[in-house]
Amino acid sequence: MPTIKVKGMSCQHCVQAVTRALSGIDGIENVSVDLESGTASYDEKRQVPTDEVRSAIEEAGYELG
Repeated sequence: MPTIKVKGMSCQHCVQAVTRALSGIDGIENVSVDLESGTASYDEKRQVPTDEVRSAIEEAGYELG
């Protein structure tokens, strides 16, 4: 289960936005976003390139940490 740092989250709306962004990537499931630690974890059905994850996070308005 990969875990990434996400910069810019400050509320539950942010958590929902990051969860939706990651869940929308083909091959990612079981997304868990923790506001307090600023992290997101997920399961991969296939190896998802970091660039694909970064793009989804940035499109949602956040940054990888």
